[in-house]
Amino acid sequence: MRYKAIFIDIDDTILDYIPCCREAFMHALEALRNEAPEVSVDAAARLTDEEWFQVFFSISGRLFSEAKHGLHTIAEVMEMYPREFVGRWNELTHGGEGDLTAQADTFKHAFRAAWGQTHVLVPGARETLEALRAKGYRLFAASNSFGHLQRSRLEQAGVLYLFEDTYISMDIGYDKPDMRFYTEALRRCGVPPQDVVMVGDSMTTDIIGARAAGIDAVYFNKRGEEISESERNGLRVISSLPELLALL
Repeated sequence: MRYKAIFIDIDDTILDYIPCCREAFMHALEALRNEAPEVSVDAAARLTDEEWFQVFFSISGRLFSEAKHGLHTIAEVMEMYPREFVGRWNELTHGGEGDLTAQADTFKHAFRAAWGQTHVLVPGARETLEALRAKGYRLFAASNSFGHLQRSRLEQAGVLYLFEDTYISMDIGYDKPDMRFYTEALRRCGVPPQDVVMVGDSMTTDIIGARAAGIDAVYFNKRGEEISESERNGLRVISSLPELLALL
């Protein structure tokens, strides 16, 4: 084997992010409505649950993208997106007169509790992980989030036992793509960078971050996004997880 260990991202690599996010959001929206029932100041402004989710997804997506480029930490984003979304919800349903702090806390806690139970697997994830373990690879989850929530999700999905350890940003102390995330993960697993490969769906956090730490990377391009010539530069790309088995 060329590698001894594989670092694998969680969201949109092992677990399917959008359905998981939608599920957690709907629980949080219900909790928000239970605390402050909607009294729309403009009937025309009423949104369906799915439309509210798209508002939330746009806000959280923008903030997480900014975090990838160093504008926020993941911990900051975890506090920012509930407040920004609830501010928008409050504006459209209560004319901005609701208790924003209390509502944001309600939404945040409900979302996190539900998030820890979401576990929709990406197609082929379980089979690929099992096959990699059977081949003798040491598997380590590498993710930006809360450690206890990510481990709960992997356990709910029935795949946590396949990982030797989990390296999660809130536990490690640094967020991907910070090179210190990867160097600390290498220290903990005791494997030199030349014997590790990182597999993930984010060009910024997973691929560029790992390469900066001297780790090879495989880009899981599940959505068929365009890859620039500078990014490609010998990069190995898969469009489904099972392709990884033939690649390594």
